[in-house]
Amino acid sequence: MHIIRKLQPLFVALALIFIVLLLRSQWAELSNHTWRLSLPWLLGSALFLLLAWALEIQIWRLLLRVVGGDVPYWPALRIWFISAIARYVPGNIWQPLSMTVMCQRRAITPTVTLISIVFYQILTLLAALPVAAVYVGITGNWGLLTETLAAWTPWLVTGGLLPVAVFLARPAVLLDLVNWALVKFKRAPLAAEITRPLAFRLLLLAVFDWLLWGTSFALLTFALQEYSAADMLRLLPHLVASYAIAYTIGFVSLLTPSGLGVREGAFYVLLAPLLGGGAVTVAALAMRIWT
Repeated sequence: MHIIRKLQPLFVALALIFIVLLLRSQWAELSNHTWRLSLPWLLGSALFLLLAWALEIQIWRLLLRVVGGDVPYWPALRIWFISAIARYVPGNIWQPLSMTVMCQRRAITPTVTLISIVFYQILTLLAALPVAAVYVGITGNWGLLTETLAAWTPWLVTGGLLPVAVFLARPAVLLDLVNWALVKFKRAPLAAEITRPLAFRLLLLAVFDWLLWGTSFALLTFALQEYSAADMLRLLPHLVASYAIAYTIGFVSLLTPSGLGVREGAFYVLLAPLLGGGAVTVAALAMRIWT
């Protein structure tokens, strides 16, 4: 991890070069296309974006409460958005660090805040798996990799759902791992509990949050280019599901701040055969600017 932090400025530079090359490769299509910005679709995208943010703050508050902290909604909203600005600073530590400092002012220990953040990230990653599994299982679409991965789809879907099944069957495994780490570092273990009903509720909320984000991305895509009603219905499930998949790939890459470049590449791989390279490139970059 120390080496990755040292090399992160290089990864950021490479991500920016990748985006420039991607735009260059699609320049003929982009320059010959008539682009637009539809206000109604843009407002619809904004609505779902706000709903997604509102829900994820509540999910974090629930997880914070599980590990012994509590922040009212409006202060939590302020903490969430101020710290979110820091996620684009190279290093991937500044957002959790700023959340820790702000929560400490409300008498919440750094350990509790950091564990709630870790739980939130794990939960969102777990919630992306059923979204991806259902999508790929029904459509069989892997974008540009469909021919390569088609035969592996049943195995990949099963493997993707396995961590979700483990979490729902024994949600206490997260607390067990955290308490083991705390004891190793000579810290007091947490006296907390995650019941199966709570685990199911949290996972359901996180899945719904991904669907809100995906819908916001889909409506932004429709705002940028004119589609028929039939095309919008055809593309909607692909756009909604691809957001969770591409965002997660960018997040777990750990190479660039907020998955810069990696997320856009994942969007291109998933959606280029459906939308065209130019359209998906613009939509992916527009969503990053939009958020």
